[in-house]
Amino acid sequence: MAKPVRIALIYGSIREGRFCDTIVRWAAREIDGHEAFELDVIDPSPLFPAPTNAPPNDSAANDLQQRLHRADAFVVATPEYNHSFSAPLKHLLDSIYGVWQAKPVAFISYGGVSGGLRAVEQLRLVFAELHATTIRQVVSFPNAPEQFDKQGHPRDPERASRNLCKLLAQLWWWASALRQARQEEAYASVS
Repeated sequence: MAKPVRIALIYGSIREGRFCDTIVRWAAREIDGHEAFELDVIDPSPLFPAPTNAPPNDSAANDLQQRLHRADAFVVATPEYNHSFSAPLKHLLDSIYGVWQAKPVAFISYGGVSGGLRAVEQLRLVFAELHATTIRQVVSFPNAPEQFDKQGHPRDPERASRNLCKLLAQLWWWASALRQARQEEAYASVS
């Protein structure tokens, strides 16, 4: 059996009471069920200590950078705030640059009527600049709180699982291909 693809599942929100917890818990349960993947859940909240005027936590940033560097692929669980993605997610992407290069990124989005897809479209532009490859398949939850029950399970679990399985199949293919390519030749030699 091939070496598992290491996925970093990244929270796209640090808001108190965030719905992102529900999305990430569901995705983590689903991904953990696949032998082809090794999962690391990344919550960037430690980078933003309260109060807001406190300095960033350098040890948390270093730990986060190492964990992201080890990943073969990324899944970003992103909300849509004001037709875009969150400022803390942008800060994470801008602060830890080299880890994204020549790796695939997939999205699970949520929000109002658009299901977070406007945030995903903007994230595609940012990840292209970071030399990452984004996966076409997206798992989207429009009007997200209505899509989950009180226990955090999708009301239509078959549809949600089917969409995530398709996303994971594409992510696995790209992660495997790019991991092999990075082993054969460092991406830095062409970037």
